[in-house]
Amino acid sequence: MLNQPIPDFELPSTGNKVFRLSEASGKKNLVIYFYPKDDTPGCTTEGQQFRDAYTEFAGLDCEIVGVSRDSIKSHENFRKKMNFPFELLSDTDETACKLFGVIKMKNMYGKQVRGIERSTFVLDAKGILRREWRGVKVPDHVKEVLEFVKTLPREES
Repeated sequence: MLNQPIPDFELPSTGNKVFRLSEASGKKNLVIYFYPKDDTPGCTTEGQQFRDAYTEFAGLDCEIVGVSRDSIKSHENFRKKMNFPFELLSDTDETACKLFGVIKMKNMYGKQVRGIERSTFVLDAKGILRREWRGVKVPDHVKEVLEFVKTLPREES
């Protein structure tokens, strides 16, 4: 998938919107981060770090969206509680999860469960996948993503 265009998809989004990749790409660079579950410790920390760096990403013509299998209602509550300036996408049917190959078997309390492997993808303004991180560890991850986004060309205004 690297250095290839990502096929268009659409998902329900917070803010009573529908996210369409085709509408999001072509204007700005885009960070899509997949996380396992709203309001859990690692996912909260990761979201807070993206929130805290949001202004820097925006200054680089880069939008951020978070994706999990949680409902829109859960996302709205999580987004409001954490004051996220970016939208969260609900992928209950695993449309984007399958497209990006982020569903994995994981061990949870000694049991095998299907879940989202914490992953981040950066698409350039043309919708081409330029970088991916899989099996993400939260500490320093957002800084690494931001440093990569700084290397991407920006559209001339």
